Amino acid sequence: MHFLAAALALGLLASSMDARGDEPAAGPSPSPAASTAAPGAASDSVDAGAAIASLSAQLDALRVELDAEKRAREHPPVRLSGFVQVDWIVHNQASANEINDSNGALLNQDRFTLRRGHVRVDAEQGPFAEALEVDVNTVNGPQVRPIDAEVSVRWPEHLDERLPSLVATAGLMRIPFGFEVQERDWERPFLERATVLRALFPGEFDLGARLMAKYRFLDWGVAVMNGSPIGQATFPDLDPVHQKELVGRIGVDVTLVPGLRLQAGVSADGGTGFHAGTPTTKDVVVWQDANGDGVVQPGEVTVIPGSAATPSQIFRRFALGGDARLTARIPVLGDLALRGEVVSASNLDRGLEVADPVGAGHDLREVGWAVGATQEVTRWAAVGARYDRYNPDADANTQRGVAVVPVDRTYSTLSFTGMLRYGAERLLVEYDVNTNPLGIAPNGAPATLADDTLTVRAQGVF
Repeated sequence: MHFLAAALALGLLASSMDARGDEPAAGPSPSPAASTAAPGAASDSVDAGAAIASLSAQLDALRVELDAEKRAREHPPVRLSGFVQVDWIVHNQASANEINDSNGALLNQDRFTLRRGHVRVDAEQGPFAEALEVDVNTVNGPQVRPIDAEVSVRWPEHLDERLPSLVATAGLMRIPFGFEVQERDWERPFLERATVLRALFPGEFDLGARLMAKYRFLDWGVAVMNGSPIGQATFPDLDPVHQKELVGRIGVDVTLVPGLRLQAGVSADGGTGFHAGTPTTKDVVVWQDANGDGVVQPGEVTVIPGSAATPSQIFRRFALGGDARLTARIPVLGDLALRGEVVSASNLDRGLEVADPVGAGHDLREVGWAVGATQEVTRWAAVGARYDRYNPDADANTQRGVAVVPVDRTYSTLSFTGMLRYGAERLLVEYDVNTNPLGIAPNGAPATLADDTLTVRAQGVF
């Protein structure tokens, strides 16, 4: 294209010279005074100025055309992309060749699993943008589901980091809370998000409307959503109450000095949870054959009285969070990234131990945090470690004889990860040291459940 511009300029100059060359040959050179007063001098100056102006206009038009072609190459009208993550759970201490009698789920976890298989289509037309992403997995058996479906309008039409931008979106989208919830799955250096974020924001996607703005180092997003993420344990993708969830984050992304980048933000979530009511029950006659003779005896028959229906109830829930990520360029090796995130919430657990303060009789205080670090080892490999803790009920207690004593229900995970990579393609190995409070000792007391896991993941991106 640069050769085309040069050729166009040369052609215009040549045509101008040819036009002057067609004029009749001049006689002897006039004197300086005569030359100054020559009647054709003014017209020659005007012709040269017009030629220059015409050339400048054509070059401007060519520059606009080149910019349009560059945008078309970088952002085609329709783009197809996706990724595949296949896990081999080599060893899980909690696995057993049994079935969970309560729900029929298999207890064996030592298996190959299609963790995620995503296909995404993005389209752009003027200020409008659309996206549709489908997830295929075998985590709980074969499953195909929409994971992201958005319609957006942008201003300005072509986003420019030097100018303020505004994007309004409606549909099924990522929840604008924290850092890890919005981190793309194929870029995350660890297998999964921290426990606290998987508990409070299962699935990371919800239906609603979102407004995002960015200018220079400042960006923020706020959304009105159903409050029922796609991975929620109860009523996923639905909304049992008419009140909506308000969630948002404001953050900064700055380069402190060359090679040192800081990303940080604060987030908030406020909404309404739902406690399902119970239907009316009838009286029930129960016979307990105490002596095992198969004959109904006096005292072996009891009546369990029925109960009246109870209405459904709603309750308030909220969360406050802070996140930070510091990335430093290390000579020869690559980027060193330090990350941290903390969340304090009330009645918001929707994935791990579903919060129900009505049934529990008190509000559930949920506290969790995570810190981690990753180091690139050239562009071909990386290593990292992360530690996270999550308590779904900081006020939990239990009855021990005549005394009521507090109970620590904290989940914690120490993860060590290493990966080989080629671009976005990865072979990742992670060992998770899990502290799971759901175990029961032989005497019936709460105990830590052995739950360490070794996993190998193969990832491909297209």
